[in-house]
Amino acid sequence: MQNAYIVGTGQFAPEKIVPNSYFNELLGEDVDTWLRENLTIRERRWCSSEESTADLCVNAANAALEAAGISAEQIDLLIISTDTPEYISPSTASVVQFRIGATRAGTFDLNSACAGFVTAMDTATKFIQADARYKYVMVIGAYAMSKYLNMTDKKTVTLFADGAGAVILGASKDSSGYLTSLLHTDGQYADWMGIYGGGTHIPITEQAVAQGDHKLKFVKKFPKEINPNTWTSMIKSSCAAAGVTPDEIAHYFFTQININTIRETLDNLGVSRERAHTIMDRFGYTGSACIPMALDEAVRSGKVKRGELLCFMGSGGGLAFANSLYRY
Repeated sequence: MQNAYIVGTGQFAPEKIVPNSYFNELLGEDVDTWLRENLTIRERRWCSSEESTADLCVNAANAALEAAGISAEQIDLLIISTDTPEYISPSTASVVQFRIGATRAGTFDLNSACAGFVTAMDTATKFIQADARYKYVMVIGAYAMSKYLNMTDKKTVTLFADGAGAVILGASKDSSGYLTSLLHTDGQYADWMGIYGGGTHIPITEQAVAQGDHKLKFVKKFPKEINPNTWTSMIKSSCAAAGVTPDEIAHYFFTQININTIRETLDNLGVSRERAHTIMDRFGYTGSACIPMALDEAVRSGKVKRGELLCFMGSGGGLAFANSLYRY
């Protein structure tokens, strides 16, 4: 049976840099100190008025193709994970497929919020394992949440940002690559955070816009123990399934909305906090893009080396969780 391994990575963030000082002026208070001291965030990138999710994806995809040393025509399947799509319909993946010239690739979008990239990687891996016709699958995590922010809402406007990360998975005949994965959802939290206008439940109307339903909302505050407890449990379960220990994992890549959640999880696992590569200090919270963006940066800097064990742990609205282990 074929296995999936990571062939190449790429990322892209908009040129527009938004420093914390911008929000000091916007909100009329010092939010910079809290963001730096509690979340490590100093700045983030936002799309320009002319940029959208597909633009971010195209740039990340081309970077990954160059790193992998293959052409777009060799891609058999393109999966884009995003909850900020180019359109409600058709899929963002179909737009990107045409623009990068991946003429042989099938396409679809996947939405499990910020757990989406890891979920899409798992999905891509299963395609490769199940069908020998899939030799190269491109997975992109993309986020253009600046388009959905309420500029007066301190809880969201200071955190969320834009970017895209791409990974190309190839088919391998040996044991390198994918080891195991685990998905989990706590659906009782589905109405606690999200963008609730624009679908069939709350169509976009003047009333919906007036109520802000087309913007990102934190409706209720999540219990702070949910992420570290769930992440710890899922990673331990995946390690047991793969026959490895958390200490054998060289690099951890987490959803990056709260640095303290990452640190607590690593403490729970008994491994050094230095094993988590983070980018949130410079890029803010980029949702389903943060894990592949961090991976690409770590790979290109030489931090990640072939043969090392990698852990991907994503979580997001829904609440959706996804964990996977790969040997790079």
